[in-house]
Amino acid sequence: MNLVTGATGLVGSHVLLTLLQQGLPVIAMKRNTSDVKEVETIFSYYTSDHKELYKKIIWREADLNDALGFDELLRDVTTVYHCAALISLNSKNREQVMKSNVEGTANLVNACLLNKIQNFCFVSSIAALQNKDVKGEIDESVYWKSSPNQDVYSLSKYLAEQEVWRAMEEGLNAVIVNPGVIIGPGYWGRGSGQLVSLSAKGIKFYTEGATGFIAAEDVAKLMVALTIKKAFGERFILVENNYPFKYIIEKIHTELGQPIPRIKAGKGLLTLGRMFSFLLPGGYKISSSTVSTLLSKTTYSSQKLWSYLDYKPRSIDECIVFTSKCYKTAKI
Repeated sequence: MNLVTGATGLVGSHVLLTLLQQGLPVIAMKRNTSDVKEVETIFSYYTSDHKELYKKIIWREADLNDALGFDELLRDVTTVYHCAALISLNSKNREQVMKSNVEGTANLVNACLLNKIQNFCFVSSIAALQNKDVKGEIDESVYWKSSPNQDVYSLSKYLAEQEVWRAMEEGLNAVIVNPGVIIGPGYWGRGSGQLVSLSAKGIKFYTEGATGFIAAEDVAKLMVALTIKKAFGERFILVENNYPFKYIIEKIHTELGQPIPRIKAGKGLLTLGRMFSFLLPGGYKISSSTVSTLLSKTTYSSQKLWSYLDYKPRSIDECIVFTSKCYKTAKI
């Protein structure tokens, strides 16, 4: 039996679909406040038998910060895909982010050790590979180094990784993946989905930063493939390729019939927060770490991954076309 945490998120829902399409049974972990309807919608973008697949999901309510409930949750489970994470760059949410991402991961791996879980896959992030001293492409040999502009999410993913590495030393068979920016359909109010929905209205600004990108379906398929192949004790960067933010946002705007952004947002404009009001609701104040991310040109290598697996990822161009089509059919 496979357990997927964060099952109502973008990565988790794609992992559920991948497992179910391979005929593997799944338990989907959710919080009592989670909305599961979007999961079936995600399925519908990929397959006509989405209703039948969705009915095969066994839903279980649980909280990563309630360690006492794990024994029952892990009963009959052999493999865990840990996709749950709280994503926030706002320092005001530091305590909540650290509690969810770090303490929650520690609770889960401890329970997996006690319950002798055979296989464990953890979704980290390229954000956990932050190291300003590294010049050129970042690969799996790069380890975290703190910096004045670090954000709480990056730090939490790094510390969560440390909990998984510690559990490996104690006997847990685990593999870690570090995806780049994940593009995929659904969840139009957050993450890359929010970028698509805001692009549909037209964004006026662009930045000259760059980073690695990958399709959500590829993240899920690679996670399952690496776990089945038992690539334990390893970590893998998951990026299809590296792209300028400007290229990505122009491609999304073109697919959605909007004029491409013409105003370059440099450090001064970003620091003033004028651009961010077009990207996130709620009057969120742009942070120094976000400014650094949007302006930095950081590239990542997936050479280790492609030498380990015979797999061809979907191109980001194709992924953006597909995701944009899904957005238009969703009639947001």
